[in-house]
Order: sequence, then C-alpha cells, then structure tokens
Amino acid sequence: MRSAHHAETVRHAEAELMARLPEGTLMRRAAAGLAAVCADLLGRVYGARVVLLVGSGDNGGDALYAGALLARRGAGVSAVPLAPGRTHAGGLAALTGAGGRVADDPFAVLATADLVLDGITGIGGRGGLRPDAVPLARAARGSDAVIVAVDLPSGTEADSGEVRGEALRADATVTFGTYKPGLLIDPAHTYAGTVRLVDIGLGPYLPDPPPLEALQHQDVARLLPEPSGESDKYRRGVVGIVAGSARYPGAAVLAVAGALRGGAGAVRYVGHAADAVIARFPEALVHSGPPARAGQVQAWVVGPGLGDDPDVVREVLESRVPVLVDADGLRPLDPATVRDRGAATLLTPHAGEAAALLGVSRGRVEAARLASVRELAARFGATVLLKGSTTLVASPDGSVPVRVNPMGTPWLATAGSGDVLSGLAGSLLAAGLGAADAGAVAAYLHGLAGRDAAGRGVPVTSFEVADAVGGAWGRVRSPG
Repeated sequence: MRSAHHAETVRHAEAELMARLPEGTLMRRAAAGLAAVCADLLGRVYGARVVLLVGSGDNGGDALYAGALLARRGAGVSAVPLAPGRTHAGGLAALTGAGGRVADDPFAVLATADLVLDGITGIGGRGGLRPDAVPLARAARGSDAVIVAVDLPSGTEADSGEVRGEALRADATVTFGTYKPGLLIDPAHTYAGTVRLVDIGLGPYLPDPPPLEALQHQDVARLLPEPSGESDKYRRGVVGIVAGSARYPGAAVLAVAGALRGGAGAVRYVGHAADAVIARFPEALVHSGPPARAGQVQAWVVGPGLGDDPDVVREVLESRVPVLVDADGLRPLDPATVRDRGAATLLTPHAGEAAALLGVSRGRVEAARLASVRELAARFGATVLLKGSTTLVASPDGSVPVRVNPMGTPWLATAGSGDVLSGLAGSLLAAGLGAADAGAVAAYLHGLAGRDAAGRGVPVTSFEVADAVGGAWGRVRSPG
C-alpha cells in the first residue's frame, strides 16, 4: 500500500523527528537520496552540467545540499537563487565549498544543462508559480535537460492535486518520507513524471490511516474473492445487471462481460437487450423484468445504456442489497433516497456526470478531483468511484482514506470501457466485498487489463479489456 499525507502532517512529523536528531540531519538525508536519484538519471556524474533552481524554503536547501554532493563527484553545478536574501545559508555554503557556484546568467546555464533540480517551492505552495519564476521554469522546460522536482513539482498543490497557474513539469520527482496526495492525483500527477520515494525516517511519526492510499498488487490479491471447496454459484454470489436499451444494447453486453469476470457465481440480466446478451454469453441468466421478479441477487448494477427509465432505477434502489449506479442511472438520483438506503451504494460517475450531480462545471471537477469525490460521497451518503485519468474512490465516512487507482492507460478512454468496469465492480460487490473495496479492486484490475490489452500502445476495444481481466487477475494473484 502506498500512503499519502497532507503537508501539515508531514511538517509535524518532520518536527518530531528533527527534535530527536542532530541539527541538519534530516535535510542531509533528503539531499543524499535526491543526489543518488540524480546520479542515476545522469548515468555519468563527472562533467555533467547541473542547475539548481533554488527557492527560499527547505526544498531549496535540499537542492543545494544535493548539488554539493554532485559537485564533489565532478559535476559542474550552478545555483539560481530566486530569493537571494533568503536562500538557505547552510546549503549555499555547502555548495560553494564543494566547488559549485551561483550562476551569473541563469538562462545561459539553463540552456546547456543536463539536469535541472526544481527546488523553487515547497509542499506548502499555492496558486502556481510566482511571475518571477515563470521565465526560469519555461527556460528549463525548453532545454534538453532532465527536470527533477524536489518533493513536488513547483506550481502544483500538495494536498489537493490542483494546478492553479503555471507549473514546472518534471521528468521525475523525488519525494521524502511519504507521498503527497498531489503526486498521485491529476492534474498535478501529470506534472510529476516518475515518482521516487526516499525514506528519511518519518514512518513512526505519520498517523494511520492516511488521508489517501493507493493499492498495490499484494493489497488487491488479499481482497480478491476466492471460492472454497464447498462453493456453488449461489454461495459465490449472484449479480444482477439492469442495463441496455433498444438504442444501446451493447452497454448491456459489455456490463455482463465485466460481471462474468468479477468473481460472482452467476449473472442475472434484466432489460431490453436479452437477445444480445444471451447470444454473446449463453451462461447469463436473462429475465424480462421487473428486477424485483428476476430472482435473488446479492448486488445490482443499474444504469449503463439504460436510457430514461427513472422507475427501474428507483425500484433497484429500493432493494436491500448493495447497488452500483452508473451512467443513465445517475441522472434521476435523489441524495435523500440514496442516503436512506439500508445497504451500500456505489456511484461510478465520470467527470461530466459528477459535475451534473454537484451542479458545477466539468472543468471544476477535473481541476479539483479530490474535493469533488469527497463532496459527492458526503452529499449522497454513498461510496463514489470518480472515473478518469486517476480514478478515485471515496467513502461517505470522511475518516476513511480515499483510494487512488495507480493503474490504467489513456487507451481506456474508449466507448463501453465504463460499462465493463461497472459490471466488474458489481460482481465483486455480489461476491462479498464492501463498496470501497469493490470499487478500488475493480478499478485496479480494469486498469491493469487495459494496459495488458493495449500492449505496445495500440488502440483497444472494451471487449478486449474485458477479455484481459482474467490475465490481470492472475498476475495480481501470482505476480512472479
């Protein structure tokens, strides 16, 4: 499990640890890890040209100490202080003592740099880069240098993942002690490049649970349902799918495709696309409806390709089993109806649907994904899976960590992909997983399957993603 903590929490943990260490130890630990990553990226340190963009905070100090270590190994290191009167004195002395220098012409050294260390702002930065930093950031990005962010790309916001202004896009980010939410959540995530975590000893001083976490293979493996020797199709769970219409029969077929690969023992389909479903999946149990007469299920999925049918959505929500609501099912949703349910509800909107539910613009949701998913979960009293470039899963209980899905590929942005995800998550609900676990595990497997199906960067269809879920499941179970 990868955990991310807010900036204030990190500062508090650092203060507790620093009180137990000789002065300067923590910064030197961070600088040593930072310099090691830079050396690895350079390949050959001796003779390399390194430029440090140095702000007034601790990140600037980290950059200066790391620059001193690189200078001792033969790199030509130039510092560009953005606040000369407030540059970290100890770090600057270490750099000049090791043979580094303060640049006379910042733009000249940036033009020929092999590597640029971005230590302009720290984890408390808000609102994008200051105007005086923008030309330097643009010059760095316009050079051939590898850009390495210190703790967080300057101009991005650590706690929210928002980018409210110009920011310096990094090729790699070296973060210290713990991940910051902005390194895992778009849009800031896209500025971070490859993220490397350097352990500086903060672990014992960080609270548990963290506000944000990302599952890894071993976490997903622990959550996957596994039949026992006494299992039958009903004990493994039956998921009901209410999806599709005369206009959109394919949505039903794709939702069933995802559900059949999600660990439940059987899939009941209810709707107007029964012929299409049974033609593709003869193992599916089909019923003309209504859902209440279709037979027992342990979870329902309602909405993909459904069209305008608020009555069937209401009927499904009146059931006493977990319900996943997606796509057309989200339009008639009333927060009070969802909050009053006696069983779990999982909502799976994309940014446009989330915006409609919140009464804001799509752009606002995409710019503030973490705040949006938390607000939706609180308003509806439901678990919310916000789909997108970084999928987030939030529980209605604000003390439960939000989960961010690290898997996926842009090729998943294809028609029907969300229908497969809904069926997969619904099947996991029927197999006994809680709403947050079902959503997070489904997003992980769906993303991994998308990567596998895309192979060497080729377009994929949603059916190909569904077909790849089994392989993704196996890789998670046996990663070797």
